Amino acid sequence: MKKIYTSPDRLMVFHFKNVLESYNITCFIKNEFLAGAIGELPPHECWLELWIKDDKTYHSALELLEKIEVLDEKSYPVWKCSRCGEKLEGQFTTCWQCGESRYR
Repeated sequence: MKKIYTSPDRLMVFHFKNVLESYNITCFIKNEFLAGAIGELPPHECWLELWIKDDKTYHSALELLEKIEVLDEKSYPVWKCSRCGEKLEGQFTTCWQCGESRYR
């Protein structure tokens, strides 16, 4: 098991978990209920942590998260699904028509 991501932003941690699981990368979250301990513990020790269960998938998971983080910083252009050809707005990561992922 390896820690791949940590953040005080609950939404981002769960978003990255969902993305990794959509690529069949088994992962889990630690410290999910530790926020109540802030003050007794240093805040950064209470941040949510995303862990990869199988060390063999760590590097591919890391590449995927880096790709997503870089894309999240930009404004997304309209994209065309590689499977069915549907045109989609940039904020969508999956084709509504056929389910194909933008990142595959």
